[in-house]
Amino acid sequence: MNNAKNSDQSTLASLQSDDVFEALDTRKGGLSAEEIQEKREMFGFNKIDEPEGESVFIQFIRHFISLMAVLLWVGGTVAFFFTDTPQLGIAIWLVNVINGLFSFFQESKASKATDALKKMLSSYARVVRNNSEQQILTEELVPGDVLMVEEGDKIAADARLISSNDLQVNQSALTGESNPVRRNELPISPEDLSSFEYKNMIFAGTTVSSGSGTAVVTKTAMNTEFGKIAKLTQSLGDEKSPLQKDLDKLTKQISIIAISVGVLFFLAAILFVEQPVAQAFVFSLGMIVAFIPEGLLPTVTLSLAMAVQRMAKEHALVKKLSSVEALGSTSVICSDKTGTLTQNEMTVNHVWLPTQEFEVTGLGYAPEGEIQADGTSIDANNHADLKLILSAAALCSNARILPPNEENPRYTVLGDPTEACLGVAAEKAGLVPEAIESQAMRLRELPFDSTRKRMSTIHQLTKPLDGAKKIAYAKGAPKETVDLCTTIRVDGKVIPLDEEQRISIMEANDQYARQGLRVLAIAYRDLSKAENLPRAMSEYTPELIEQDMVFIGLVVMADPPREEVAAAVEKCREADIRIIMITGDYGLTAESIAKRIGIVKGEHPRVITGTELEKMTDESLKEALSDEVIFARVAPDQKYRVVVNLQELGNVVAVTGDGVNDAPALKKADIGVAMGITGTDVAKESADMILTDDNFSSIVRAVEEGRAVYDNIQKFLLYIFNSNMSEAVPSAAFLLSRGMIPLPLTIMQILAIDLGTDLIPALGLGTELPEPTVMQRPPRPKHATLLNRKILIKAFLWYGIIASAIAMGAYFYVNLIHGNAFANLADSGLIYRQATTMTLGAIIFCQIGAAFNSRTETQSVFSIGLFSNKLINNGIIFEVFLLIILAYVPLFHGLFNTAPLAMLDWIFLILCPIPVVGLEEARKYYIRHKNKKEAA
Repeated sequence: MNNAKNSDQSTLASLQSDDVFEALDTRKGGLSAEEIQEKREMFGFNKIDEPEGESVFIQFIRHFISLMAVLLWVGGTVAFFFTDTPQLGIAIWLVNVINGLFSFFQESKASKATDALKKMLSSYARVVRNNSEQQILTEELVPGDVLMVEEGDKIAADARLISSNDLQVNQSALTGESNPVRRNELPISPEDLSSFEYKNMIFAGTTVSSGSGTAVVTKTAMNTEFGKIAKLTQSLGDEKSPLQKDLDKLTKQISIIAISVGVLFFLAAILFVEQPVAQAFVFSLGMIVAFIPEGLLPTVTLSLAMAVQRMAKEHALVKKLSSVEALGSTSVICSDKTGTLTQNEMTVNHVWLPTQEFEVTGLGYAPEGEIQADGTSIDANNHADLKLILSAAALCSNARILPPNEENPRYTVLGDPTEACLGVAAEKAGLVPEAIESQAMRLRELPFDSTRKRMSTIHQLTKPLDGAKKIAYAKGAPKETVDLCTTIRVDGKVIPLDEEQRISIMEANDQYARQGLRVLAIAYRDLSKAENLPRAMSEYTPELIEQDMVFIGLVVMADPPREEVAAAVEKCREADIRIIMITGDYGLTAESIAKRIGIVKGEHPRVITGTELEKMTDESLKEALSDEVIFARVAPDQKYRVVVNLQELGNVVAVTGDGVNDAPALKKADIGVAMGITGTDVAKESADMILTDDNFSSIVRAVEEGRAVYDNIQKFLLYIFNSNMSEAVPSAAFLLSRGMIPLPLTIMQILAIDLGTDLIPALGLGTELPEPTVMQRPPRPKHATLLNRKILIKAFLWYGIIASAIAMGAYFYVNLIHGNAFANLADSGLIYRQATTMTLGAIIFCQIGAAFNSRTETQSVFSIGLFSNKLINNGIIFEVFLLIILAYVPLFHGLFNTAPLAMLDWIFLILCPIPVVGLEEARKYYIRHKNKKEAA
């Protein structure tokens, strides 16, 4: 719905100021009370709509009814009601309760993106109504209101300027670019411009950096550009992470395996052993419980929590545990430029004079570095022209640098970052800002505007320059500034500026521009000799002052890439992760940075601007995304669209952002990454992870941790399922022998392994650090599952068979040394209990070897330190201690069918891990040797 007739933003932008009133059904004196009421009924209040959120109770319950949780509830019920040990059922339930509570408290901070959006709008606004100035609540604004803004104001509605006084607006919340933009009331041609580039429009959610202005409100509430972002953000529900989807699949797979095993053992107990149906049913239920990995959810949670702790030390704060693993499966990172890939600190890196070029060392706003010519340090006090250009540039600016303090450990800027770096460059050259200013008192400023593309300041000099006591300094776009110059300063002398010199200046400018650098031309004019200037300084105009100027030189600057980013980008390339730059900056600058840090390798990567993207179909966009591409000057919905198309191509997408404009893309992405330093509250609330150092390399380290989490969960599954095999084989021997081989391992002993001895080493596997090769392989395919054929084969047909053979060997060993046949072994109560205790012990000691084996994929466990994982070490100690208790404490003999073991029995058990570890180390050695040979 339009707010008023002809209220399309582009139409309003093209009108003269006086015509804007008519287009919006208002007047300079503002709306009347009746008109306000009428518009209020039509458009409602100027506030952000709040979506209905999920209740805390539903959030709480959701953590206890996942598929795996339901399976554990059922398993606990079976153990409680159908065995002689209800305490085991309680233990299973406690696993569920503890894990559910832990997950709830980790994720209890519901999204507060809407609250954060509301905070960005001011509480009050100054308007003209009924021919008088009033202060009203911002929610009372309506289209057609005459809005007055000044420095420091938060703008609460979209509006078309009708007058301005050196107005600069910070649009970083909407565009992501931190440099203030100048605004005026002049009509424009909106073709090929995004709405945020309209020079005569101001937008809700932005702030006034300097100056003042009067505007007519065009859009309010959810119709503003700010509101559209809010609407897009709110429309996105919380989707499951790749890990959550994998766990759902895993639960189904485990359920099928467990139930299939249960049915198989139920039928075998009836057909082969001829057990009563009730007894066979309890036996099969016990096997089902045995195949449920009770430690899976705690291991996943612990693995994620440990990764979160490690990531926090690497400046990455994760809001949602499942997001950690999502990072590990990332195949594309969509990164903004300013502050993430770059330092967000404009830095002068070259000074160009007609006869000489200087390099400026040092990065950022700290005055650390020097001016060099051919590698030699230069003091500007000994070089007149260099001193003049740096002094003029510093004087012709309004920004200030604040030194580090308790609140900000770094140098910070007050004003335009482009201007701030000029004073820093002067300091690096040995000039003192205070001394420069004391020798050139400012008399007047002719502010920058987008038409002139320059600004000028007028000063009274205490030390004349070539006889000049009153001087005007100008800085601005090279072509526009050079066009004002008739002379040029060369080696301290002012000579006529000829055509050849003009060409030389512009060639230097073009060369810097092709590198993505920002160039300012510096010039001056001696006003002491100027004629026909008015006496009153207030009457000085650009037309009077900016003429017959002397060209001094060029100052070249850039927002430098972060030093560590290039290495992080290269790491992504090794890991087969694409990086796509999506920025609000200009294409040439973006391309230059992308090339310098290695995001693009081609000589001519495709740069797509927001206006081009708007005209592209989804099919052509998908085609463009298959090649090296950079997106520049994009709008919020366009960034969101890029993310959607990448996901439709089958990618797992991570997105970085810091502004309100990034919120929709952050929320839509598989993993949203907000900036902690420069990021708005809206971006942080919409994201899954926050970078406390705003550094891209922290994302790469987080990806490494995410991949490790997935690996660790698979290590856990490998470890758990190999014990399932050794638990099932003794029962199968009992069933297939039709009971001739008495049950080598009782159901209670199986549960003792699952809930007792296996749990801590399994948890320990969840804390393993990333392997060195984790970032040297591509992201896992999107269709890949946690429980795959490779794990099942290794668990059941490798580890499982080895452990099963040793466990059955231990059982037969007891029979052998006592000379008893299977027929009477069951009758010899003590010997039978010793035999089952040995089976239990052999499985536990094989699991000790399996815990070591599972720590690495192909790397030798000895290379990372056999005992370097403390939690696994503690788990092994606990396993042995628990076995001792079960074997030697009489209280447990009847419950677990155990008996004391002899010294020879313990020697047998202690030797069990040796073949388990030895055979696996041989397999890993063969694979490493094979991979090395193939790589060569």
